[in-house]
Amino acid sequence: MSATADLSLQASGALPSSDSGLFPLRPISFRDPEITVDRRADGTIYLRPQQLDIEYPVRLTDSLRYWAAVAPDRLFMAERDAAGGWRKVTYAELLNAGRRIASSLLARDLSAERPVIILSGNSIDHALVAFGAMVAGVPFCPVSPAYSLISKDYGKLAYLMKLLTPGLVFVDDAGPFAAALQANVPENIEIAISRGALPGRALTALSDLLATPLHPDLDGVQQAIGPDSIVKFLLTSGSTGNPKAVINTQRMLCANQVMIRESMTFLKEEPPVIVDWLPWNHTFGGNHNLGLVLFNGGSIYLDAGKPMPGGIEETVQNLKEISPTVYFNVPKGFESLLPYLRDDAQLRRTFFGKLQAMFFSGAAMSPFVWKSLDELSVQETGFRVPMLTGLGATESAPLSLSATPRTSRSGHIGLPVPGNEIKLAPRNGKLELCVRGPNVTPGYWRQPELTEAAFDEEGFYRFGDAAKPAVADDFSAGLDFDGRIAEDFKLASGTWVSVGPLRARFIAACAPLVRDVVVAGINRDEVAALVIPDLDGCRLVNPALPPGDVGACARDEAVRSAFRQRFAAFHTAATGSSTRIVRALFIDAPLSIDRGEVTDKGSINQRAVLEHRKALVEALYSSSLDADVITP
Repeated sequence: MSATADLSLQASGALPSSDSGLFPLRPISFRDPEITVDRRADGTIYLRPQQLDIEYPVRLTDSLRYWAAVAPDRLFMAERDAAGGWRKVTYAELLNAGRRIASSLLARDLSAERPVIILSGNSIDHALVAFGAMVAGVPFCPVSPAYSLISKDYGKLAYLMKLLTPGLVFVDDAGPFAAALQANVPENIEIAISRGALPGRALTALSDLLATPLHPDLDGVQQAIGPDSIVKFLLTSGSTGNPKAVINTQRMLCANQVMIRESMTFLKEEPPVIVDWLPWNHTFGGNHNLGLVLFNGGSIYLDAGKPMPGGIEETVQNLKEISPTVYFNVPKGFESLLPYLRDDAQLRRTFFGKLQAMFFSGAAMSPFVWKSLDELSVQETGFRVPMLTGLGATESAPLSLSATPRTSRSGHIGLPVPGNEIKLAPRNGKLELCVRGPNVTPGYWRQPELTEAAFDEEGFYRFGDAAKPAVADDFSAGLDFDGRIAEDFKLASGTWVSVGPLRARFIAACAPLVRDVVVAGINRDEVAALVIPDLDGCRLVNPALPPGDVGACARDEAVRSAFRQRFAAFHTAATGSSTRIVRALFIDAPLSIDRGEVTDKGSINQRAVLEHRKALVEALYSSSLDADVITP
């Protein structure tokens, strides 16, 4: 059965915006998943979606060739130029540039053993090099610019250079990356650039790569690329803080794009238009979003803005000019947009005018932010624009589970997308999520021991996340996220503390003052917390706080008073020792990417923070409390 669900709700009378949840969802085409549930005697549960008769393309670049033939002049990508206009690339232009760059790469004896490393952020030139590598069948690795521009010791960059042994390194602009390049790229490795210079080093211009005559057997080279051919390596950080290079094959990327389109079936009806800042060195931006645009013949406008002061303004300007049909962001990004959407009628009209759906990932969405977006959507259109989410990983290309518009809510991850099989394995009183399907990686490059540890005896990839049924004992109703297995710990009493759900409740209760929280209490009598303040939220309490000053925020009495009130309410509502936080301390210095406390996308490594902030943890449990420690 392939019918999609009617996802609109019926409104009953005229309602104020505060009751926006009673207004209808904007109707979009979306598959209502059907699954079978297989329960085993040992408590293991298998969720298997209806298997559709779907063929996966062999190569991701097959989509590029298709759209370059069907709609050669359609915009594929645009980015702001120096004059504030848009530099644009069509499908035909992208294919032509990709073939030229592919020909240049084939002349350089590059391979998985000597891949291309791209150090720059999202840009058209980055895309040209990446697609050139794909056409040539040469694996590439997009690396977070933070490893070069924010890191002080280049530890992760040095590590991955040894792990990947690149044959060519590309940067848009050599200038900002000069120190990192000089420290980490040996003389025998070629460096290609769009612009800039590196004193004492010969560089290859991107324009020279683009001027390369076509390789005489380029079409034959492309035909030799198969489902198991490596497209790229995507880096992810584990508990050790060292990058793992996740192998991304053609089968993974092509299969997942079919899965996405067969879930979000509205993508078949109109080529998507997105305005996107999410980095390509992560799977959400680089696989899910960029692939979704290519696969469905859409257009992507690169957003150089970021969800923070000094960055969100550029995002706002782009969204006032370009109407997206689907909008992807992290919860913090949606939160940062809210005040602008409230205050700017033109922005609301452009943003909601063609918007079929929004999608968030990376963290839980605050109920306040979600409801506010609903209210603004209703105000502008009379409908609530569906907010979508799900669960995936770099290792699953990424989407494995998806909520539908009518079931979507923060903390709900839905059901497996067509082609994925989910296994829920009992572990420490929870159900660990595992996945098997054609979109799952074969492993980590040159790290066989980590590959072996990542899969169970049946070949399921272990997410390390836990899930539970959204409706008690009814797995067909979908799953709720139940925290990271590795983060959970026991108190001295032997009581398990489920860190993920506790963090989510605490952040929601203390909104908008808390960006994240590190939960302490291993082998202690009580749970305590190190709090990472949300600088934007704290400035709502005290607008005089200097932007970006974590210490000033942590010490501000108005912020501390507002936090204490929320903390007290949270403490009172707790039902036991595992859900009650008794002491809290604001972290007054930025977390370190070099020490693995935070990733370049802002995710917190709980264990690393606890390890490197032992003095703060001891202060939380001291018999004579420091004045900085806050109690409810």
